[in-house]
Amino acid sequence: MNYIQLEQRLARLFGLRENPLINSRLGIEKESLRVNEHGTIAKTPHPQALGAALTHPHITTDYSEALLELITPPLDGVKPAMDFLQLLHKFVYDNIQDENIWATSMPCVVEGEAGIPIAEYGSSNIGRMKSIYRHGLGHRYGKIMQVIAGVHYNYSMPEAFWPVYEELERDTVSVQDFINRQSFAQIRNIQRYGWLIPYLFGASPAVCKSFLAGQPTPLQVFNENTYYEPFATSLRMGDIGYTNAKEGETGVKAVYDDIDSYVESLSQAINTPYPEYEKIGVKVDGEYRQLNANRLQIENEYYSTVRPKQILDGVEKPSLALKRRGVKYVELRSCDVNACDPLGVNTEQLYFLEAFMIFCLLQDSPLITTVEQKAIDWNITTTAHQGRDPALQLRRGVDQLPLTLWAMEICEAMTGICELLDSSTEGKPYTHSLMTIMEVARDPERTPSACMLEEMRSNKEGFYHFALRKSEEHREYFSRLKVDEGALETLQRSAKDSILRQKEIEAADGQDFDAFLQAYFAQT
Repeated sequence: MNYIQLEQRLARLFGLRENPLINSRLGIEKESLRVNEHGTIAKTPHPQALGAALTHPHITTDYSEALLELITPPLDGVKPAMDFLQLLHKFVYDNIQDENIWATSMPCVVEGEAGIPIAEYGSSNIGRMKSIYRHGLGHRYGKIMQVIAGVHYNYSMPEAFWPVYEELERDTVSVQDFINRQSFAQIRNIQRYGWLIPYLFGASPAVCKSFLAGQPTPLQVFNENTYYEPFATSLRMGDIGYTNAKEGETGVKAVYDDIDSYVESLSQAINTPYPEYEKIGVKVDGEYRQLNANRLQIENEYYSTVRPKQILDGVEKPSLALKRRGVKYVELRSCDVNACDPLGVNTEQLYFLEAFMIFCLLQDSPLITTVEQKAIDWNITTTAHQGRDPALQLRRGVDQLPLTLWAMEICEAMTGICELLDSSTEGKPYTHSLMTIMEVARDPERTPSACMLEEMRSNKEGFYHFALRKSEEHREYFSRLKVDEGALETLQRSAKDSILRQKEIEAADGQDFDAFLQAYFAQT
């Protein structure tokens, strides 16, 4: 692989008087199921003490009423982000009774789809829209896939970086146009090298048999209640999990050439009817089953490992926000919840991810051809299922090469980036993180997925008992954890404010829902 352009760009950045990478912003979104003491998905409503899921800025729900989503604000470093995520966990544990936060990405769905309550957001038009969208997902793909949890990493370069970088690149477009162009180049590289994330941080090599609900599977039997694959890293990112299995059938494929192509490809899918979804019906006997019968109901239905994001202005379509104001940050969505960390993620991982995001920005990034897209899809799926196989070869151009060789090559190319990041940081945390993770890249048996299977074997336990034990350990950890009482009080006020805010939205709603929905999709 040619890293000449990366090295040249790094050299120009090193030559500046001030470090242009200071004051980047990162945020974490961590999904976790609430479960009862037996590890079964909780049937209880979203706890009122946590606030209103519709309006709370940091504690909400995803697909299910039981699927918590904890969201940090954009912060100026790894430690502030981890501290805020820890505070959110502490607050949640202090306010849930006889329940745990499930420690892994993959759930145990012992009661099948009937045991999965879909998230509710109140009586407002936007609240109803959010719930109906989730009902539509259930009808289209089944409920079980929707309760898989993950960790999303949101990252934006420092605002001061972009004009400096544009000058170094000798570009003359507006700064926002430059940001858009460079962000899509970064996103293409995140796809190219994205298989590295499930290899290094995948933590779902096994699943509860209940997850497959008795369906035939090529997975192997680990014990009486567990399926697994011997070399799997992240079944969440494989054929049984996160990816949209109907993508090939519906013909939906986002285009990442530039912001216009991306928006157009998703907009076309949102406006193109799909016969199988028409059979479900949209409004049946006065009740909505889905928002529409098109290939996508809304943009978020398109499952992807990475997304360009812009902050929404009220009830604004995400594609329209991108079109109007450009890319604000990039969301990496391929990290599993690691059961061996109480927060599901650790500081070394976050330091590495920041360097990886910058690597993908600075590395040369041509447009993705149809042939390369097939290789990208194959690489990530194969890594998810077979990533720790010492004989595994990935596809790169017309060649194949061992996964570990390519992983080490990428890590070594990130060395200069970590040095630049460390030049304004005490203790060289980026370099130390890279060195630690390079050992993992070199030895598949040191990956989280391998460690998880080894622990299951050592304890003679299947996935369910492993995950339940870890969940209980995490509850104990947070019960002992001391945090700033003032910060907890701030979250309590936020919870109360969010409930009032939801009531205000509901009271102000004067529009018929059908008209609201029509107006939403008519935005241009």
